[in-house]
Amino acid sequence: MTQVLHLEPLTQEVFAPFGDVLEVAGDPDKIINQGLCGRYHDRAQIDIVDGTAGISLFKAEPRQFPITLDMVERHPEGSQAFLPMSFDPFIVVVAPGAADQPGQPRAFITAPGQGINFARGTWHGVLTPIHAPGLFAVVDRIGEGPNLQEHWFDTPFIISDA
Repeated sequence: MTQVLHLEPLTQEVFAPFGDVLEVAGDPDKIINQGLCGRYHDRAQIDIVDGTAGISLFKAEPRQFPITLDMVERHPEGSQAFLPMSFDPFIVVVAPGAADQPGQPRAFITAPGQGINFARGTWHGVLTPIHAPGLFAVVDRIGEGPNLQEHWFDTPFIISDA
């Protein structure tokens, strides 16, 4: 029987076991550029094994509800950050690790302006914008060797916006 995942608002408190929420919240750590810019310093744990951190650009097709979740993936050699290049929310799916398989997935919706950083080894859904243009800067591991594991669910989940 298909399970329905209902969207949860994305907050640092609920997302902490899976990584970092990247957002401008609270007062800046430092005022720079002649007092015209607030720096929110070092907001993500970039964790790379045997490689370097690189910045890539991803352009993903927007999805429409209901969204089928049939697969999650993880990157054992590096964290992965998604930074939207528009002010649109997107869907974030994560699952706790249970041995070498994901546990029960959770689905979050970001607030406009939020990005995320998946901790190294975190099971997560694929990039899931719900608005065009679906353009993201992605900070992740660049290096030799495999850094992708996929898990396909026997029974897909459905992500609902209701």
